Amino acid sequence: MTHDHDLVLRPTAAQTEAALNPPPGRNGGDLVVETLAGLGATTVFGLPGQHALGVFDALRRSDLRYIGLRVENNAGFAADAYGRITGEAAPLLLSTGPGALTSLAALQEAAAASAPVLAICGQVPTAGLGGGRHGYLHELPDQSASFRGVVKSVHTARTQSQIPSAIAEAWKSALTVPHGPVWVEIPQDVLLAETDLPVVTAVDATPDELPPRPELTALAAHLLANAARPAIIAGGGVVRSDASGKLKQLAERLRAPVVTTPGGKGAFPWTHPLSLQSWLEDRHTTDFLEDADVLLVVGSGLGELSSNYHTFEPRGRVVQIEADLGKLESNHPGLGIHADARLALQALLETVEPREDATAPERVRGVLDRVRERLASQELALEQQVLTAVRRALPTNSPSFWDMTILAYWAWSAFDAMGPNRLHSAQGAGGLGYGFPAALGAAVADPTRPVLAVSGDGGALYSVAELATARQYDLDVTWLIVDDGGYGILREYMTDAFGEPTATELTRPDYVALAESFGVPGLRTSPETLEQDLAKALTTPGPAVVVLPAVLRMFAPTHLQ
Repeated sequence: MTHDHDLVLRPTAAQTEAALNPPPGRNGGDLVVETLAGLGATTVFGLPGQHALGVFDALRRSDLRYIGLRVENNAGFAADAYGRITGEAAPLLLSTGPGALTSLAALQEAAAASAPVLAICGQVPTAGLGGGRHGYLHELPDQSASFRGVVKSVHTARTQSQIPSAIAEAWKSALTVPHGPVWVEIPQDVLLAETDLPVVTAVDATPDELPPRPELTALAAHLLANAARPAIIAGGGVVRSDASGKLKQLAERLRAPVVTTPGGKGAFPWTHPLSLQSWLEDRHTTDFLEDADVLLVVGSGLGELSSNYHTFEPRGRVVQIEADLGKLESNHPGLGIHADARLALQALLETVEPREDATAPERVRGVLDRVRERLASQELALEQQVLTAVRRALPTNSPSFWDMTILAYWAWSAFDAMGPNRLHSAQGAGGLGYGFPAALGAAVADPTRPVLAVSGDGGALYSVAELATARQYDLDVTWLIVDDGGYGILREYMTDAFGEPTATELTRPDYVALAESFGVPGLRTSPETLEQDLAKALTTPGPAVVVLPAVLRMFAPTHLQ
């Protein structure tokens, strides 16, 4: 008796001939790049280093496109954005020790945002592993231990024959929901040694699916259909799983108002009659959600930012759909459904009965009116003027990447992303320096659309080296730097908490002159001319820097009201 899984495809005569006669001059690095190509990768990011040179040498013999950044952390941010835009695992090539460790903050952001990044790192020679010979440059006692608490999974290849399978396992892990960064290590001598193994051609790394259990979606459908005041919180999982269309169908069937988290920006149409937009940092929205008798949370762990700084206390039944098992019921008890957002929403659409509720749009308008009234009382015209100018200048389908800066905090709540997977920020891990290198990665992923990066002057100083990258590859990224003389949000936090700030004021370069020294056009603008200047930069091919000297303020912390 023969089972389907016992069937093995026999190689053709041509395949056998190729396997018996591999091309000369290949090394372990060739097995890496051949495996990546076999998995479907077309582009890799990274920086060369001593223990990874075997991989970089092999790039010459491959069709992979290499995008080299100037700092490993920035290369990680670029790979993160490439993964978000394409939905593919973005290879990130790194070398040992300092190079590897410099990427940690970027990998933490990728993990927090569920961005698929495939980090492949060299290692010291095999003789130096596991307490063997010591004293190699860049050596760490246990390099992979530095990453285990950050990435989704760690994979090692200690011989050449292990390389294709280790990389394929890592690829599958990165793209199985929840997406995330993964780590592969290969010793220097394994990468450099010549190989007589056949060229890697057939690689299977199909991600596992995560469907919901039917008894859970049946109960959830019953609760939602019979709710008096259902509401929905849509998080980044809706965007990552490309489920915004199914979310809209479900919300309309249930007549349920929807609010999106910072990670879920664009998952629901901003001007839809059921859209509460993204005003989670607002007590009026929090009160509305607390009053829901059934609250559906899709693709969010209801962490700090999406729970109004943990002041949110739902009184009704919570139904949480989440692909990350550790986030189920981690902040609020409820009916936890461990599933991919797209598959779970599809299951609900197939089972839930429609609801009639003519009052839902009116209740939504009431909340948004109260939000607008609160903002109008705080003298924040400049901030709203600047954000409006950015929205008008940015083409509808262009993605934007925001650093941790005051304008980004505004964007989380007040910016219409005009579609899913278009507004991205570092709100997952909250590190500085994300916006510009991430925008470069997005421009590599899709060169047909101009990309916007937004930074403060503090965050910009993390990323100025990548002006060289933008120029070298002629990437169509416009970088808006809001220059307020320091770490603006920390200045506000410290002034509010202690009466005056410390360590927040910065000496800065002339960013326009600095950009021009890299061969990148630079322009100083004003709030009044921002829309026109930014629009011109975005419609002019290639990189550009627009500097806006302005001190912006945050709206009052509404979780305290």
